Amino acid sequence: MGMTVYPAVDVRGGAVVRLYQGDYARETRYAGSPADVLRSYARQGAQWVHLVDLDAAREGGYTLVPLLRSLASERSLRVQTGGGIRGEADVEGVLEAGAARVVIGSRAVDDPAEVSRWLARFGPERLTLALDARCGPCGTWYPVSHGWSRSGGRTLRDLLAFYLDHGLRHALCTDVDRDGTLAGPNLAFYELLRTWAPGIAVQASGGVRDAADVAALAGIGCAGVVIGKALLEGRVTVAEAVAC
Repeated sequence: MGMTVYPAVDVRGGAVVRLYQGDYARETRYAGSPADVLRSYARQGAQWVHLVDLDAAREGGYTLVPLLRSLASERSLRVQTGGGIRGEADVEGVLEAGAARVVIGSRAVDDPAEVSRWLARFGPERLTLALDARCGPCGTWYPVSHGWSRSGGRTLRDLLAFYLDHGLRHALCTDVDRDGTLAGPNLAFYELLRTWAPGIAVQASGGVRDAADVAALAGIGCAGVVIGKALLEGRVTVAEAVAC
């Protein structure tokens, strides 16, 4: 089975933006509405997109339901989306609005016991856990939450092991120090993840520059790749990424 390409659209204040290393003070805005950009990716051959509510990621309360309903009514894309998903009712509402998968970030780091219950209720194909991480001074990876402003208490390896035992299928993992940098993905990080949790379909995110980076991630066994800035700046096309 091939690797899935997820063109990413991050939304803040109604605009398409990219942050540098998750820093809300270092934002780049791009032309076009979120809907127009998403539809352009569909025309270029994308089957999935990754939609993020950056305002909600910090403050809670997913705000992109109207956009999600519009996309779902067209049935041209499967949408993986998150940002501000804090409770079970949030998950239910976003799924009902048309999401194919809901991304759980901060809550997955802060309250694994509760999120494991959501996995049992909604099923492993309807949830993606965003277990984004930074490498500590001793080489240990720790998950981060709340717009990447807080660090979790347990290591990323331990958290993955917990969720693997509770049926997790899809994990989106970002080396946040690579996010928005166009510095290339951290291949060693994803090789570690594949070693720690071979039963999880890992989606790589952060630093992807071009088609060669996509091919490299496919070569080490990543199940998916999330591409944001490189697509928005024309360094790679959806068609080129899918061809890898």
